[in-house]
Amino acid sequence: MRKLLTFCMVCSLAIGVLDAQKIPVNIDSAVTTKGSVTIKGKQVPYTATAGKMPVWDEDGNAIAGLFYVFYKRSDIKDTSKRPLVFSFNGGPGAASVWMHLGYTGPQRIKISEEGYPVQPYGVEENHNSILDVADIVFVEPVNTGLSRPVDGMSKEDVAKTFFGVNADVKYLARWISGFVTRQDRWPSPKFLVGESYGTTRVSGLARELQERQWMYLNGVVLVSPTTLGIRRDGPVDDASMLPYYAATAWFHKQQPSDLQQKDLTEMLPEVETFTINELIPALTKGGLLPLAEKKNIAAQMARYSGISEKVIMEHNLRIPTRFFWKELLREEGYTVGRLDSRYLGIDTQDAGERPDYSPENTSWQHTFTPAINYYLKNYLNYNTDLTYYIAGQTRPWDRSDDHTGEDLGRAMSENPYLHVMVQSGYYDGACDYFNAKYNMWQIDKTGKLMDRMRWRGYRSGHMMYLRSEDLVTSNEDLREFIKDAIPADGEAAEYKHNGLNIAKPVIEGEQNGF
Repeated sequence: MRKLLTFCMVCSLAIGVLDAQKIPVNIDSAVTTKGSVTIKGKQVPYTATAGKMPVWDEDGNAIAGLFYVFYKRSDIKDTSKRPLVFSFNGGPGAASVWMHLGYTGPQRIKISEEGYPVQPYGVEENHNSILDVADIVFVEPVNTGLSRPVDGMSKEDVAKTFFGVNADVKYLARWISGFVTRQDRWPSPKFLVGESYGTTRVSGLARELQERQWMYLNGVVLVSPTTLGIRRDGPVDDASMLPYYAATAWFHKQQPSDLQQKDLTEMLPEVETFTINELIPALTKGGLLPLAEKKNIAAQMARYSGISEKVIMEHNLRIPTRFFWKELLREEGYTVGRLDSRYLGIDTQDAGERPDYSPENTSWQHTFTPAINYYLKNYLNYNTDLTYYIAGQTRPWDRSDDHTGEDLGRAMSENPYLHVMVQSGYYDGACDYFNAKYNMWQIDKTGKLMDRMRWRGYRSGHMMYLRSEDLVTSNEDLREFIKDAIPADGEAAEYKHNGLNIAKPVIEGEQNGF
């Protein structure tokens, strides 16, 4: 009996020791490697620093360790004029891997020309990286990638400190300021790039950095932007997805022949004009809209969207997005993707109001998850037992008091050097291109900032850079934007009276919707 009791006590102690063990994490450490990449036919040498840097609270206590990868061109000694780009993805629980290994970094995932997974998994040189013109920092917010809060924080404190629109902006601004100081990059022109929820993040950061960290940016890039806290309730919200529906219907050849014969960018301005001048006013009338007028509107919506007039009438001219993804190709037995409607899915049954899953999302995770784990270990020599969170736990996320679009407009007003570029995929149904334009119209209601704003459209979805043709174009647009946003030597940051002339937005690329 005594032997049995002793054995149980030893087992209990052993289990306790095992329970107490945690993966060791150094929140202030880094590994630097060297590499090179050919960009536009020229060899670009660089150092890649992968590591963690603490987030400090206002009392100087470390509250988290943020993982980052910093690419610095190594053949340039004077960095005072060298642009520095901070890159964020969205979610808000998404890691930075998407733009890191998909868009601007020196190495890129191996995928097909249109962005579909291929095997064997791996990475290859990204000959379109912007590393030739700017150094890049890919940042993982708390609970994404390898970033974690410090041990000892309660779940409530973690959520309050990190998981919310304004909390997120506050701690990241402090971290960016600290990083710039450590790297001695205060003289450098600075840029923020955000994708999806990352656009909410960088829009808020633009003002937070200026007003709390006294850091003034040269540019903010919004890749597939959210609504940025800009309200669009009622008829505007109900109508604004029609241009996206039309783009998707055109891609899948669901429009009448006269529309299909037009190029995408020739057809869409017609749909945008109809949406603004006819559909929104019609929806505003609600039940007062005469039946004949309602039928005329439904008939036109059917032409553009590929959804039958009967179904549109049954929905009172308001087509929910989830229903659209299910309905457009229902008779052919397919659904279309949410984030990229070029992708097709197969449901368990054709009936229903919404797809079973998002085919594009499963495809992308299929591609990126093995690639980032392989890349960190074998290319960056970063070894850890921590799990890399492609999608981390950041819920509940406090979305209240979201005025990030307004913040971006204020930052532009305060800083004559600050430029903004928006990049949108026509087939993105989550952060659609037309609502991205609407953001621009509302951010600057005066029209006086529009000469520092530009919009670019691409024939793909949420992550336009996964399509090879758009990877080239979108990175070239970034290069051009960065160069244009840096003033000439000695050029003052001042406003000059220009009579009654109102600036015009720079709308180039695939489509002009203004």
